[in-house]
Amino acid sequence: MRIGVHGRAMDAESATVVMRTIERMVAHGMEPVLSPGLATWLGEMGTDVPWPVLATDDLSDAGLDLCIGLGGDGTLLDTVVWVGRSEVPVLGINLGRLGFLSNVRIDTVEHALSAIKQGRYLLQDRSLLEVTDHTEALGRLNFALNEVSIHKRESSSMIAVHVHLGTDYLNTYWADGLIVATPTGSTAYSLSCGGPILYPTSDVLVINPICPHNLNVRPFVIPDHYIITLQLEARSDRCLMNLDSRNTNIGGESRITIQRAGFTVKMVQLESTDFLDTLRTKLSWGLDVRSGPPRG
Repeated sequence: MRIGVHGRAMDAESATVVMRTIERMVAHGMEPVLSPGLATWLGEMGTDVPWPVLATDDLSDAGLDLCIGLGGDGTLLDTVVWVGRSEVPVLGINLGRLGFLSNVRIDTVEHALSAIKQGRYLLQDRSLLEVTDHTEALGRLNFALNEVSIHKRESSSMIAVHVHLGTDYLNTYWADGLIVATPTGSTAYSLSCGGPILYPTSDVLVINPICPHNLNVRPFVIPDHYIITLQLEARSDRCLMNLDSRNTNIGGESRITIQRAGFTVKMVQLESTDFLDTLRTKLSWGLDVRSGPPRG
C-alpha cells in the first residue's frame, strides 16, 4: 500500500513524532512516499530521511492509494492542495491543537493504521469550490475545500459586494468582506462569522457577510448548482481573495465567478469517527453546564 505523507514545518520536537509515525506506517506494511516540503523540513531538523520523495506535483499517475497529512487542519488543507484533482483519498493525523478535519489523534495512530491496512474505512466525498476566472493569479490552484472569501485591504472603508446567483440578483453586501463556504467550511471561518453548521455531504453552500453594515443581513444557504458572481466595489484599488489559507491580491472593482468544482475530496472516514461526535467533542456542540456532557 503506497501512502503519500505530507506535513508543514513545525517545532523541532515534532520531528521525532513525525518520524515515529512514518515508521509505524512501515511496520504496518505500508510504503510511505514523502512530499518535498515534509522531506525538506525533516532534513533541516537534522533527520536522515530513508524514504522516497515524490517530486511531481501531479499525483494522478503517482500510484498512491492514500495521502496522509501529519499536523493540524491547516496541514490537511495543504494536503488537499497537494492531492489536487487526482482524487487520491485523504486522511489527517492531528499533531496540532483542535484537529477538526485532522481528527485522528496521535494516541490512536496504531488503530487507524491497522484499520487502513485492513480496508476498514469509508470514503466520504467532500465538495469543493472553484474560481473560474483570475486564472493568471490562481493557475491550477483555483479550488478550495473550506471557503472562498473576499476581504477589504484598508482598515477603515467597507466594500460593497454585488452578488448574483446565475442571472438572478441576490443582494449587495456592505461589509468588511464576504464568505462563500462549502459544507466542510461551514465549521470554519463561516461559523466564526455566525454562519450555520451544515452536514458535510449536503449539496448546498453558505453565503455569509463579514461584519455587515446592515443589521438585517444574515447568512444565506443556497443549492450548490448555482454559479455565484461577485462584483466588487471598493474605495481601495486592491482587495484580497482567499481560497482556504491561500491568498492573492485582486483589483477593487474585480468580478469573481465561483461554482462547485467538478471533482471532490475523498475524505477517509474510520469506523470510530463520526461528524456529529466530532462536533460535540471538538466544538462542545450541545454542551450544557447544567446537565453535563450530551448523552450518546
